[in-house]
Amino acid sequence: MGGIFIISLVAAVGVLLASIAVAIPAAQSKRELTPWEAAEPPRSTLRSRINQPFQALAERSNRQRRLNGGMTLAEQLARADLKLRTSEFVLIQVGFLAVGALLALWRFGFAPQFVLAGVLAYLAPMRYVKWRQRRRLKAFNSRLPDTLSLLSNAMKAGLSLPQAIESVAHTASPPISEELARVIRETKLGTAIPAALVNMVRRVGSDDLDLIVTAISIQSSIGGNLARILDGISHTIRQRVQIKSQIGAMTAQMRASGWIITLLPFIVAGVLNIITPSYFRLMFTEPAGRVLLVLAGISIFIGNFFVRRITNFRV
Repeated sequence: MGGIFIISLVAAVGVLLASIAVAIPAAQSKRELTPWEAAEPPRSTLRSRINQPFQALAERSNRQRRLNGGMTLAEQLARADLKLRTSEFVLIQVGFLAVGALLALWRFGFAPQFVLAGVLAYLAPMRYVKWRQRRRLKAFNSRLPDTLSLLSNAMKAGLSLPQAIESVAHTASPPISEELARVIRETKLGTAIPAALVNMVRRVGSDDLDLIVTAISIQSSIGGNLARILDGISHTIRQRVQIKSQIGAMTAQMRASGWIITLLPFIVAGVLNIITPSYFRLMFTEPAGRVLLVLAGISIFIGNFFVRRITNFRV
């Protein structure tokens, strides 16, 4: 077993070094140096040397995502409000992959669990990013109606749209205050208000915010009372939030029942495995038991999927 572990470790290091060797030339030829940068001696730190190959891998992934019309890794991290470089996030993913694969290799040897553990460990950081995105989006949408009211009142008091946004950015709470402050910084650098707001929609991913920015863009083109428009949108969003709350209260029991039914077989299996190991061990040692476990897992997944679809309403 020790020899297998050493051989696998050497192979993993070889693959990693090969990826770094392939990625480094792309990273170096990606950007042409300006004359004053070329005149300066190159300053290389340990952090930059570590990040360089992973930055090349991240840039290649971003190019592929752009071709497919998806979000880049930098946009995913910005939407989750994670202060990480793309190269650092790729480094974390590779680290999770290596740790998960080595742990599975030490525990199970060369088995399907080895590949499965590596894949799940590699996907774990992105699952965390998605969870952060959902939590931040929920907090953003919950504060959006009050922010619209503040923005409308500021414009009724005589402030222009940029001044109203800057005023609300100082009084609102995160994450709205952070996004509005970034909009103000972009406008001070020369970006138009509609374009800066579109960038905010891209970062946040809120449908309600997209509706607001669309209304502001139309108003800037054809004119109109923007404060009254924002009041109407704020009322609509409040009604949507109220309906979502009512639906959540009405379907809470069904959602709880779905999770109980989903988790109960695993709890019972764990209890039986602890109380009477010889009784439940047949499910893992006998081929028929393994087939039954697979069928049970598929049935549980399908049942949970349908329960979530029934209780999930799009308002």
